[in-house]
Amino acid sequence: MRISVFVPEYGVIEAITPAFRSFNTANEFLTTFNKEPIFKVEYVGLNQYVPANNGEYTVKTDRLLKEVTETDLLIIPPTYGDTGKGILANAEAIPYFKKLHEKGASLASLCIGAFLLAETGLLNGKKCSTHWAHINEFRERYPEVEVEDGAIITEYDNIYSSGGASSLWNLILYLIEKYADRETAVMISKYFALDIGRDSQSQFAIFRGQRNHGDEEIQKVQDHIEKHYEDKITIESLASLINTGRRTFERRFKEATNNTSIEYIQRVRIEAAKKKFEASRKNVSEIMFDVGYTDTKSFRDIFKKITGLTPIEYRNKFARVTNEV
Repeated sequence: MRISVFVPEYGVIEAITPAFRSFNTANEFLTTFNKEPIFKVEYVGLNQYVPANNGEYTVKTDRLLKEVTETDLLIIPPTYGDTGKGILANAEAIPYFKKLHEKGASLASLCIGAFLLAETGLLNGKKCSTHWAHINEFRERYPEVEVEDGAIITEYDNIYSSGGASSLWNLILYLIEKYADRETAVMISKYFALDIGRDSQSQFAIFRGQRNHGDEEIQKVQDHIEKHYEDKITIESLASLINTGRRTFERRFKEATNNTSIEYIQRVRIEAAKKKFEASRKNVSEIMFDVGYTDTKSFRDIFKKITGLTPIEYRNKFARVTNEV
């Protein structure tokens, strides 16, 4: 099968090369297993020579995108720096993506390559993944697309997308397993020292509340939550800060931040807990009380829901120091 790796204008070299190398390496392992190599991998782009990482690298493409009349899988890596500029620099490619998909090609975006994929309109009414740090920006630009917060891989209607940064490797492994076999995917994961089982980027996410919504009164409420997260906070007390009723407040808060007020409080508290686990010797119970929780099970459940790890697992993974509980 033909794998076409699109080299975006001013793309990210660390995301452009992994798919190309992985599928070619998969061919080598297939040969080792006395099987026929099945992947024909190529670089395609708008130009023969494409700058990457703001001109630090240059990638030579095998074919121009306009010459690709059909392929089995088109991989779309992210652009470097400002996403808006990246979209403008690669606007010419968008119609070709759509045409190839119409002819039966699968499409796969890596990290914030999801922005280029979403420009096609093919994600409207569907789900996708992207880097956790760009989720709010993505939602604003593409309100008709449902972003799976924290997801590593999303598959929908022959379209694939991955979460942030190194999550692209998980999608590549998934595709190799799908088109070749599990054995080859496992060998690739070992060869490149990758975690083939990771299914969430939540443990790496940093919560930054949606702030560029323009509702100054809701921003005032956000400020209050972030300054007093360790205190008991009720929805009524938050609504009173802007002299509005509970129902109106909750509607406005959700529209502005993409979170209910309860979800926002939980995320602020858990983000504070994460920082304390990373930098202090306090045990789980002490940190739980510090961030406003009094029930161990509730704290553990919410922490795991948001991060994908239990408090102890998170501390053991990210803490500079450890302390017995």
